[in-house]
Amino acid sequence: MKHVYKISGMTCGNCAAKVKLALESIPEVNSAEVAHETGTTNVEMSAHVPNITIEKAISAKGNYHLVNDSNFKAKADPEDNRTFLETYKPILLIAGFLVMVSALAARGEEPFWSDFMRFFMAGFFLVFSFFKFLDVKGFAQSYMTYDILAKKWNGWGTIYLFVEFGLGLAYLLNLDPFAVNLTTIIVMGFSSIGVIQSVLNKKTIKCACLGTVFNLPMSTVTIIEDLLMVLMAAYMLLA
Repeated sequence: MKHVYKISGMTCGNCAAKVKLALESIPEVNSAEVAHETGTTNVEMSAHVPNITIEKAISAKGNYHLVNDSNFKAKADPEDNRTFLETYKPILLIAGFLVMVSALAARGEEPFWSDFMRFFMAGFFLVFSFFKFLDVKGFAQSYMTYDILAKKWNGWGTIYLFVEFGLGLAYLLNLDPFAVNLTTIIVMGFSSIGVIQSVLNKKTIKCACLGTVFNLPMSTVTIIEDLLMVLMAAYMLLA
């Protein structure tokens, strides 16, 4: 989500740099573009940040303060008003293509459903990891806003990328099904805990499932996505 704020006290480029540094030190802030000429800053954040938090961050760098001006209203990202189909179009398209390709790849094979699920999961992990690799740092920062392990260990966000990519290759090559399915259940099951907590707490957080390429909000769709992988892995493990 993106917001525009008005800040007083900036008189030069150095001031703008200080404010930018202060804003980007806030964990929920992904980036900030500051213009000292107009006294405005465009902030992109993964979750809502209270004004008092922003005020404390910028005032610690100098005589900078949020302006409470009734003639100036913070602008919300217009993407927040998108419909369900507009919001989740990328995921729906990817899922549709994966279903089609997996069904064609598993056609004529026995058992059909096990092969279908294996191809689907291979495509899922490979495609989703691809988008994450486009901005590794951005993904790691977004992931740590809700994943319970990434919050405590910053390196997990980066490692998770390679785990996801590795699972995709393993499913594609049909390597050690027992170990691969068990790993999927553990990794995706654990990952879903933070997602469920965020949704239940009604936190407005950007989902990092497709990295930073698309602006997808955290919702029940993300829960379904994670748990679907767990259920498919469990089915193949017990089949």
